[in-house]
Amino acid sequence: MSRRCELTGKAVMSGNNVSHAHNKTRRKFLPNLCNVSLLSDALKQKVRFRISAQALRTVEHRGGLDAFLGKAKPRELSPKALLLKKQIEKKLAEVAA
Repeated sequence: MSRRCELTGKAVMSGNNVSHAHNKTRRKFLPNLCNVSLLSDALKQKVRFRISAQALRTVEHRGGLDAFLGKAKPRELSPKALLLKKQIEKKLAEVAA
């Protein structure tokens, strides 16, 4: 399983550990990934995602999963999230018509 957030695309970063003597060794900065179930208001079902803690806060701030996916850029989303975004857009179009 990759260490990448399914909603924001946040992934592993690399950098240096720097000692007091300025010796530099390579290290990884891992994202804080959580397994969560988010509720889609349009589809009225729960969807499981592996997202970062920051993404979870952003979803809450934007008003839920549907609002987040509506504003999200397709290149950042996982294939699972893209499919869900299309289903939500289709359902909202049916309700509006």
